[in-house]
Amino acid sequence: MELLVAGAAGIGIRLRAEHVDQFRRYYEEITEWNRRVNLTSITGWEEVQTGHFLDSLTARLALSPAHLESGRLLDLGAGAGLPGVAVKIVFPGVRLALLEATAKKTAFLSHLCDVLGLHDVEVFTGRAEDVAHDSSMREEFDMVLARGVARMSVLAELALPFCRLGGVVVAYKKADVGVELARASRAIETMGGRLREVVEVPSDVVGEPRSLVVIEKCSSTPARYPRRPGTPKKRPLEDG
Repeated sequence: MELLVAGAAGIGIRLRAEHVDQFRRYYEEITEWNRRVNLTSITGWEEVQTGHFLDSLTARLALSPAHLESGRLLDLGAGAGLPGVAVKIVFPGVRLALLEATAKKTAFLSHLCDVLGLHDVEVFTGRAEDVAHDSSMREEFDMVLARGVARMSVLAELALPFCRLGGVVVAYKKADVGVELARASRAIETMGGRLREVVEVPSDVVGEPRSLVVIEKCSSTPARYPRRPGTPKKRPLEDG
């Protein structure tokens, strides 16, 4: 776990022995389950340390200490639990919800959290377009993390309805997001958000240029959004 430990130190996270043990077990579970459930195409030992675990932890660069101490976090499109489970391992005070549309993957997530001994974690099976209209989920989260989910114009409609006022959406993106953000301005504004900042992740941390797009929730999302499943992707609220 040398790559993960060193990389985490580079973004201000000191991994303790128990963290390293949990990440090692996490890797073992991904490897085992990936034989029957398509969790990830990245399975190499070194690649998982940097391309999955460390990349997930870069959220620390965009989130406040208060969020990481006790905030309520939604991992949207959680897949193999990245970034949410990785963040939960290091910041156990976070109250984590994992939302994933594929039942086989949510079965893995439930198993994983049990194996890792993670507490205060909820796993939900469903599409964001549907779940965001549930009153127990709508505008309830301090932070929504989305990694590899969709382009920003689509993601804004899927993620911002879950954010409470003052909360943030953090989207993991490649370095050059200028054009993508420009086209997403209508969607972000319509959903009640505004661009707070784009945090550049040092290229030596995960081996390639990365950025974190931070969208703040400034006003309530209109009740009609998100639209029906598939519609945000088919007919995105884009500029240009």
